[in-house]
This record gives sequence, structure tokens and C-alpha cells, in this order.
Amino acid sequence: MSAAAEELDRLLAIMVRLRAPDGCPWDRVQDFASIAPYTVEEGYEVAEAIGRRDPAALKDELGDLLFQVVYHSQMANEEGDFGFSDVAKSIKDKMIRRHPHVFGEEAARDAETQIEAWEVQKAAERAARAETGTLAGVAVNLPALTRALKLTRRAARVGFDWPDAGAVLDKLEEEAGELRAELPGADPARLADELGDLLFVLANLARKLDLDPETCLRGANAKFERRFGAVEAGLAAEGRGPADASLEEMEALWAAATRAERA
Repeated sequence: MSAAAEELDRLLAIMVRLRAPDGCPWDRVQDFASIAPYTVEEGYEVAEAIGRRDPAALKDELGDLLFQVVYHSQMANEEGDFGFSDVAKSIKDKMIRRHPHVFGEEAARDAETQIEAWEVQKAAERAARAETGTLAGVAVNLPALTRALKLTRRAARVGFDWPDAGAVLDKLEEEAGELRAELPGADPARLADELGDLLFVLANLARKLDLDPETCLRGANAKFERRFGAVEAGLAAEGRGPADASLEEMEALWAAATRAERA
């Protein structure tokens, strides 16, 4: 038995022990719904470790994510639905099915051809599950920007798309104008509707530029944190905090932090 198989067997045994009647009280009372938020969180923490280019953190976060798979598999096994081996077999079969150019007799593919074939295979799998429609199967619980990206990518495959990024920018300006027109009335429902349209078009723009909107926004968040931290540090050097400074003073420190980063 390989070292990986041995460690996995130990992990599975630990999960069984945690869920046993004399195991951990907290682990015993969990169910799929209560664990799901942790599963989502661990996925984000994996992405964060990748973004930081931190191999040690990535190893730990991947372990946490693997534990989530083990946790859900054990709960399903207790209910008689499936176990971890069924999960592993399912993904193994899917990868073989989706890579006939590697595991079958099909001719070799380049990356672009593989993407097209992958989508054809996924469409066939959705049809087998009686999921009809171009947009079927895009998970509802995805982050909203990611789901917008996937929905518009699906629509684009059947020709429902803007011709280029410039056309999307034109639409962005149109949506910004519609949002601006709603500002005087300040109707929350109308503002939410128009702001949603604006964000949806931004997700489209990211797709047309071959960018991931979630990654872009994470980068913007990190940049804001860095620069606002520089503002606070500048004020702290004077024995003050943001509450003691004017907006103009903070904007000057922000501009200085921006110049320093760009330099």
C-alpha cells in the first residue's frame, strides 16, 4: 500500500471515530447543511493560499478541504447512500469518460479542442440527468459573480453574446446611466435591480477580457486593505486615528500610498 493510501485510510478511520457514539459531541450532531458552510469556506482558503503563493499554507488548506470531502462521505455512508470509495470512483470514472484522448482511442487534442470536447461531454451528462436548457446545472449557490460568469459563458456558446469588450463597456455605461437615473427616487428595490444589472455586465466584461471577476475583486480588496492600512499607519505616526482626521487628510495619505505602490 502506498503512503498516500495509508494516510487516507487513517483519515477515514479518524472520521468514523469522531462520528461514533462515544466520539466528539460536536461532530456527532453535524449534518450536511451544518457542514456545508465550512466546505465553502475551506475552498476559499485554498484559493487564498494559492494567491499568496504559500506552499505550506496550501498543503494545510488542501488537507482541510479533503477533510470536508471525508466528512460528507461519512455522513452519507451512515445514511446508506454512498461512501468515500463511491465518491472516488465517481470522479475517476468521470475523468476517464471526459478524456478519451488520454484513456481511449481518440486522437490527441490541443487545449482549445479539449475545452470544446469537455463542454460537449458535460452537456451530454446534463441531458442524461434530465437537465434541459443551455443554463441548466449552473449551481445556484456559487458566489454571484462566479455564477454570472458561468451563465454568460454558457449563453455565449450558443451565440448570445456581445461582439467584443468594447460593446460590453458601452452596455456598462448604459447600465450606469440607468442606475444614476434611479438615485433621486432612492427606491431600494429599483436601486438593487439596477446595481445588479451593473454587476452582471461587469462579470461579462471580465469574461470578454479572459479574467475571473472573483479574482479581480479579491485583488481590489487586498489593494484597498494595503492602502487603507498605509493611511492608518500615517495617521498613527502623528498619534492620531481615522476618526481624528479629515477626509482630505486621509485622501492625501491614500494618494501617497498609491504613488508608493506604483513606484
